[in-house]
Formats: sequence, structure tokens, C-alpha cells
Amino acid sequence: QKLTFEGLFMYYGGKGLSLLEATFKDNLRLLTREGEYNLLAALLADNSQIAVRVSVFSGTSKSDPMYMVKEVGNCCILYAIDRVIDFGQSLNIPQADERNRTTTRKEDYLFDQQSYNEAIYNAFIHNNWLSLNAPMITFYSDRIEITSFGELAPGQTLDGFYQGRSIPVNKELSDIFMQLHLSEKTGRGVPTIIRNYSTN
Repeated sequence: QKLTFEGLFMYYGGKGLSLLEATFKDNLRLLTREGEYNLLAALLADNSQIAVRVSVFSGTSKSDPMYMVKEVGNCCILYAIDRVIDFGQSLNIPQADERNRTTTRKEDYLFDQQSYNEAIYNAFIHNNWLSLNAPMITFYSDRIEITSFGELAPGQTLDGFYQGRSIPVNKELSDIFMQLHLSEKTGRGVPTIIRNYSTN
């Protein structure tokens, strides 16, 4: 219950939005009926105890050597997400494509950054935080795996999920993402990923 929110105020300020000390706990729904901090407050606090890790393996499975682990958690979850995205961007090194080259060298990135960003936001918005486990982000030599814990939101179907029907698992967290323009609740995230990576 001893939580501080300096980072949350700074994050909102960086987006051109302001929080009021007297009302932010109620407006962001950070309190239980008894007036104590809830799980959402713990996620957004400076001293959050939620560990977020990004693992990088040299091969195609976890039995291959792991040559990097990036720890970005134990802080306001908004900053942790930004750091996960920034770390992914640092790994997304452009590769020179010399095929059919005439005069200009074409550069291809290792993966589509927009799809990665959408997958990260979705994983955190729809994660079951009751377990206090953050999504797992794992880089392999041939793919990226982003694992979110829990189930589909009530009322959501697998077909609806893939079609982009937006039903957040954590509505309050989703509302905060919308306030900060981190998501739009338009349901375009999964269809964007499918468009870029579908094998069908």
C-alpha cells in the first residue's frame, strides 16, 4: 500500500495531459471500495514489484545459449512497455538486400516494427495480472514469441479476436492506454499482424 506515482504524472505530462493529485486515484480507478490501492495501482506505481524481462536466444529454442536478458520491470508499467519496444527497435537491425540491385541498395529490417509494437501493447493490455506475471517476450534467431497469460475476455471469440473485435481483458488499463494515445481500441492490432505475417 506504500505506492508512489511520480513516474505516472511525468508520463501523462509527456503526452500533454495532466493529472490532479486530488482526483487521479478515483479517475484512474486505482482504489478498492475500501479505499486501498488495487492491482492497477500496483502496475502504475513507481515501485511496482512486477518483473518484466526480454530474453534473447542465439538459436531457435530455449535449449540454445541465451546471450542477453533485458530487465525493464519493477517500475510504472507504462515505462516498462516503452523500454520493451525500444529494446526491440534496437535489435531490429536493417539488413542489406543485394538481390536485383541496380544503383540503390535496399535495406530490409529483421521484423515489422509496427506489428511488434501492436503485439506488445496487446500482450500487456490483455494479460491476466492477477498472477503478478508480466507477458514473456523472447527473441529467437528465426522468430519473436510474445506470450500473454490468461484467457480471452468474456464475450470474445477466437474468430472475433483474429478479426479485430476489440474487447479488452483489462478495461481500466485499456482506458488509460487510450487516454495516452498508446492504443485506439479500433481492433486493428491483430489484423495488422496477420496481414504482415499470415502464411495463408
